[in-house]
Amino acid sequence: MSSMPQVATFDHNPAKAQLIGVAVVGTGFGQKVHIPGFQAHPRTQVVAVYHRDLEKAQAIAQSQNIPYACNTIADIVSLSEVQAVSIATPPFLHYEMAKEVLQAGKHLLLEKPTTLNAAEAKELYYLAKSKGVTATVDFEFRFVPGWQLFSELLSQGYVGNKRLIRIDWLGSSRADASRPWNWYSQKDKGGGALGSLGSHTFDYINWLFGSLRRLNAHLNTAITQRPDPNTGELKAVNSDDTCMLTLELADGTPCQVSISAVVHAQRTHWVEVYGDRGTLVLGSENQKDYIHGFRVWASQPGKQLTEIEIPNRLVFPKNYADGRISAFIRVVDQWVQGIDRGEEIVPSLREGVYSQLLMDLSHESNMTSSWIDIPSLEEFLGS
Repeated sequence: MSSMPQVATFDHNPAKAQLIGVAVVGTGFGQKVHIPGFQAHPRTQVVAVYHRDLEKAQAIAQSQNIPYACNTIADIVSLSEVQAVSIATPPFLHYEMAKEVLQAGKHLLLEKPTTLNAAEAKELYYLAKSKGVTATVDFEFRFVPGWQLFSELLSQGYVGNKRLIRIDWLGSSRADASRPWNWYSQKDKGGGALGSLGSHTFDYINWLFGSLRRLNAHLNTAITQRPDPNTGELKAVNSDDTCMLTLELADGTPCQVSISAVVHAQRTHWVEVYGDRGTLVLGSENQKDYIHGFRVWASQPGKQLTEIEIPNRLVFPKNYADGRISAFIRVVDQWVQGIDRGEEIVPSLREGVYSQLLMDLSHESNMTSSWIDIPSLEEFLGS
């Protein structure tokens, strides 16, 4: 059922007629990033919040001055004030929730990984198209200043013909073996480093370098047991925490990717591109904030790497204690522009399908210990 906490009612001020009413579904990442991001954006207003426990939904709504609290998606989409819904729940809930949102004709912002498999993601993509709504996936690296500069330099041909790409994304978020067992520990719930980090990696590889021809993946689980949060009993972990990916781009360029959530590394996130005319490096040593801290270096053959200053036109106009909010606001801005124009935007569910397809094929490669050929996205979508 829905509940109306004792908070301010929806604002019908004509001056705010262009506000888009948004419901936030999921209150972990949703409460930390989505709610403050939408509240900071001049065109969005959080009008409803979902939690499966209605009392918790009401408490969050009360504290954040949100008019409606709901514990079902049906209640969320029935609200006339809700024109758009953002979903920040664990991956195994994405498909059913997103499907219900899209069927109701609401615009959608979906966290990654998109779904549990590419077939589900493909269905959502076509459902969004059939309903004429604007759907996006929170691939926020596309909106980070250092990454945008890196993309510009690549598109200007700085490196010339690419010869090698190396990507390291090394973190310690799950390095503590006493961190409790939960959905992240379960492969069939969408848990693991490939889903949480690899989903981003596959998207930005596609954005920066284009599509892939084939891949070979080896997935590993270093911490094979974690304590049950209720009993303390050790439970088996079957999701990956380290991924080694060897990729070949459609243009033949080799790409080596190392991803881990269980290592203590100083160079946390690094992308290196080597070409016949130059080298570009993007990297961050920021251990606590995976959005801020990225710097860009470049060099010509025989020259030393030199840092390139990020131009003011790309920097965030405002920084937040949680750096993810800055990038998320830019995702929201792109989404709002798509809603205004009634158009599909990038990234859309189309990009979400491709990222999910590459994750599916990585699991297949890992199970068969073999190279896997990758169909084009058009071929997979049948378009």
